[in-house]
Amino acid sequence: MDLALVVALIALMFLVIGLSEPLAERLALPYTVILAAMGILIGGGATFLWRTDITDAFNPIALTILNLPIRSSIFLYIFLPMLVFQVSLGLNIRRLLDDWVPILVLAVLAVVVAMLAIGLALYPFAGLPLAACLLIGAIVSTTDPSAVVSIFKSTPAPLRLARIVEGESLLNDAAAIALFSLLIGFVTIGNQDPDIVAGLARFPWIVGIGAVVGALIGRATVEIIARMPAHPLGQISVSIALPYLTYIIAEHLSASGVVAVVVAGLVLNLHGPGRFGPELNGQLRETWDLLAHWAGSLIFVLAALLIPRLLSNTDLRDLLLVGVVVLAAFAARAAILFGVLPLLTLLRLSPKVETPYRTAILWGGLRGAVTLALALAVTENRFVPPDIKQTVGVVATGFTLFTLIVQGGTLRRVISFLGLDRLSPLDAALGNQVLAVALQSVREEVAETTRDFGLAREVVRDEAKRFGERLDTAVSKADEAEAILDRDRITLGLVALAGRERDLILEEFRAQVIAPDLAERLLANADRIIEATRAGGRTAYRAAARKNLSSGGVHRLADWLHVTLGYGRPLARVTEERFEVLVTIAMILPQLHGFIDDRIRRIHGRRVGELLHELLERRAEEVQKELEGLRLQFPGYAEEMERRLIRRTTLQLEEREYDALTEDGLIGPELRKTLGEEIAARRAANARRPSLDLKLRRSDLVKEFPLFADLDEGKRKMLAKRLRTIYARPGQVILPRDSQPKQVWFIASGAVEVQTAVHRIRLGRGEMFGQLALLARARRRTQVVAITHCTLLALDELRFRKLLNASAPIRQAVIDGAARRGVKLDPELFGTDAQAAVEAARRAMQTEPKVAADLAERLAATTAAAPAAPLAGAVVDAAPGPDAEPAAVPPGAADAVAPPAGAAPAEPAPGRAQTSPDSETPAEAGVETDGKPSGEVAEAEAGPVRP
Repeated sequence: MDLALVVALIALMFLVIGLSEPLAERLALPYTVILAAMGILIGGGATFLWRTDITDAFNPIALTILNLPIRSSIFLYIFLPMLVFQVSLGLNIRRLLDDWVPILVLAVLAVVVAMLAIGLALYPFAGLPLAACLLIGAIVSTTDPSAVVSIFKSTPAPLRLARIVEGESLLNDAAAIALFSLLIGFVTIGNQDPDIVAGLARFPWIVGIGAVVGALIGRATVEIIARMPAHPLGQISVSIALPYLTYIIAEHLSASGVVAVVVAGLVLNLHGPGRFGPELNGQLRETWDLLAHWAGSLIFVLAALLIPRLLSNTDLRDLLLVGVVVLAAFAARAAILFGVLPLLTLLRLSPKVETPYRTAILWGGLRGAVTLALALAVTENRFVPPDIKQTVGVVATGFTLFTLIVQGGTLRRVISFLGLDRLSPLDAALGNQVLAVALQSVREEVAETTRDFGLAREVVRDEAKRFGERLDTAVSKADEAEAILDRDRITLGLVALAGRERDLILEEFRAQVIAPDLAERLLANADRIIEATRAGGRTAYRAAARKNLSSGGVHRLADWLHVTLGYGRPLARVTEERFEVLVTIAMILPQLHGFIDDRIRRIHGRRVGELLHELLERRAEEVQKELEGLRLQFPGYAEEMERRLIRRTTLQLEEREYDALTEDGLIGPELRKTLGEEIAARRAANARRPSLDLKLRRSDLVKEFPLFADLDEGKRKMLAKRLRTIYARPGQVILPRDSQPKQVWFIASGAVEVQTAVHRIRLGRGEMFGQLALLARARRRTQVVAITHCTLLALDELRFRKLLNASAPIRQAVIDGAARRGVKLDPELFGTDAQAAVEAARRAMQTEPKVAADLAERLAATTAAAPAAPLAGAVVDAAPGPDAEPAAVPPGAADAVAPPAGAAPAEPAPGRAQTSPDSETPAEAGVETDGKPSGEVAEAEAGPVRP
C-alpha cells in the first residue's frame, strides 16, 4: 500500500469532516447523517471505480480505499475509548447526580427492554437461536443522542431534559456493550450449550470490576497530573493516555472496558476542578472536544465505508428482518418514553417531559458508529457461524441506515411539526419588549457617540431617522403583543436574576477569587434555581434557594459518622465546604441589586423590581442566618475563611493593576513576569482551604474554658479525665422535659437553645447549663435543644460539687445565676455566699420593678430556708464563662415571669443527643418552689449569667 496515497486519503477524510458541518447546516440535516452519506459515497465510489471497465486511472486510489485495514478492533480500541471519555469528561457531574435515578433507569432498562423486544420479535422469523436474536437486540440498542440533544439545546427545552438524554446515552452504550460481551459467548462454535446462569453471574463482574478499575486509575491520574503543574503539555498528554490504558487493563481482566473508561472520566471530571488550575481545566476540555470531534467524525466515515460491503448479499428476507427490528425498536423505545418516564415523573424522580419532547426523543433515536462497530466485530469473529454473521451484519447495517436516512433526514421536519422550533407566546411577547427597550438604549448611546465623532449633521440625521423607524416598529409590536401577566414577569425576572448570579460566579472564578471546585458547586446550585424557577415561578425560586442551603444526604451521612462513631473528618470537610459556599454567596447576592435596577426594572417595571429586591433581601437574610449559626459554632474558622476570601480578592485586584500598568507602558514585561510569579506563589499558598478540626482533645478544650482558668495544671488534667465528650446534631434534644438532673454541661463548640413555653434563649461556646437544676434535685419542664453541631462536655453531680469547692469562678457563676433567678441555694454548700446572692437579686429588683414582687417572695424563702429543707427553685439554668460572647436573649427574657396558667409548652424536638459510651443519659431540671410546679416559675430567666 502506497504511503503517499494513505496520507492523502487521511487528509481527504479531514477535508470531508471540515466541509460536512457547514453542509449539514445548509441542508438542515444532522451532522452525522452527512458524514454517513459521505462515507457511503466514498465507499460506493471506490467499489465502482475498481470494478468498472471505463478507466483504470483511479484503480490505485480505489484499491487503497477498499484495502483500508478497517477492523472492529480499530473502532473498539482507538475511537470508542476517546469518545466515551470525552462525554464523561464534559458532563456536569453535580447536576448529573441530581438525576441519577432517571438516567440509570432509562439507560439500563431501555437497553434491556430493547434487547428483549427485538430478540423476541426476530426469533420467529430469523431462523436463528434465541441467543443470536438477543445479540442483535443488544447491538442495535445503542443510541446516538447528538442530533436530538443539539436540537433541544437550540430550543426552549428544559436543560435538565438534554442532560438526562446525554447521561442516558453514555450509560446506554456501556450497558449495551457489556451485554454484547456477555451474549457473544452464547453464539460461538464449540459452546453449543452455554450455561446461562453462569453467564448472568458474570455480568456483575464485568460491570463492577470495570468500575473499580476505572476509579483507581482515574484517581491515580488525578494525583499525577496535579503534581506537575508547571508542565501543561505533559499534563494533557497524561490525560490522553488515561482512557486507553484504562480500557486495555479492564479488558485484560475480562471486565467492561467501556464502563472503566466512563468511570475514569467521571473521576477526572469530579476531582480535576479542585486539583487543577482553571487554565488547565479549560485546555483539557478544549483538547478533548477537538479529539472527540475528530474521532466521532472518522468513526462515522470509516464505518460508512463498510456499508456497501456489509449489504452486498442482501435479499428480501433480510429486508423483512430489518422491518421487524424497526417496529420492535420503536415499540420498546415508546414503552420507555410513554410508560416508564411518566411514572418517574409521578414519583418526582424525573422532570415532566411534555409529549412533543418525548416524540422528538423517540424519532431522534438514531443509531451510528457503535452499532456498526459491534456488528463488524461479529462478522470478523471466526468462531461465529456464517449464517449468524450474515444476519447480524445485514440487519444491524440496514437498521442503522434506516435511522440515519429516514429518521435523520426528517428529524427537522418532525421538530417543526411538533412546534419545538417556535417561541412560546410569552417568550415572543417578552422578546418584542426587550427589543424595544434595547433599541431605545442603543439610540441614546449612538446619539452621544456621533456627537463625539463630529460627523456630518445630514448623515447623522438620515441614519437617526432610519433607526427611529426601526425603533417605532419595535415599540408598536411590543404594544400590540399579548400583555404579560405580573406573575410571568416575576418568573422571567427571577430567571434573569439567577442567570446574572451564574455570570457573577463565573467572573469571580475567572478572576481566581473563588476556587474551581467551589465555582462548579455554585454554578450547579445556580442552574438548579434557574430550572426550578422556569417550572414553578417565585415559589420554586425560594424553595430551590433554600434547598441549596440545606444539608443533603452526604452531610447527614457525615453527621452520623461523627455522632455515632466519633469519626469527624467527613463532617469537618462538609462543614468547610458549607462555610465556603455561604461566604461566597453572601458576597455575590448584594451585587444583584444593581442588576435589578439597571436591567430588570427597565423591562418589567417598578413593581416587579421592588418585589425582586424584597425576595433577594429575604434570601440574603437566610444566608446570613446560616452563616451566623456557623460563626457561633466555629468563630475562629469563620474569621479564617473571610480572611482567605479577602486575600484572594486582593490578589486579583493587584494583578489587574499590574496588567493596567503594563498596557500603559509604565512597567516592562520582565518586571510584569516577576510580579506575576510573586502573585502566583501567594495565590498558591492561599489556595488550600483551612482545615476544621472537630475532634479536639478534652485537655485542650478544658484549657480554653475561662471558668477553669484558676485551676492548676494537675487539676485541669484530672478534670479532663472526668469529663465525658458528647456530640449532638442540630435539632437533637439534649435535656428533655421532666427529666431527672444527673450532670452539668459545658459547651465546647456549637450552640444550644433553651426552650420554654414562651421564649427561646441561645447559649454558645464557653457557656454551661444544668448546674442549678442539678443542685436543686428536681424535674424540669423546659428542654435544651442543639441548634448546631455541638461538642459538649458533661460532668456528673459528685464531681461537679467537688469542682465548686475547687474553682472560685464556677462557684461565683452558680451564685450569680441563682440570684438572678431567685433560686434557693444550699446554705451548707454556699454559706455566706447565699446572702451575697440575695443582695445581688435585690439590686436587680430595683432596675426591674415588674418582677420585684415575685423575686421578693422567692428571696425571702431563700434566706429563711432551713438547712435540712429540700432545695427548690424553678430554673432554666445557664451560666457562661466570664469571657464568653453574649448570647442572644429576647428583650426582657432574663427577668420574665412565668407564662400564664395553661400555656402550652413547646413541643420537644425529635431525637436525643448521643453520648460517648461512658456517658450518662443527659438530663436537666426544672424544680418546684413552695409546692408550686416549675411551669409557674420564670422559666425564661435562662439568659446567660456573667460571673
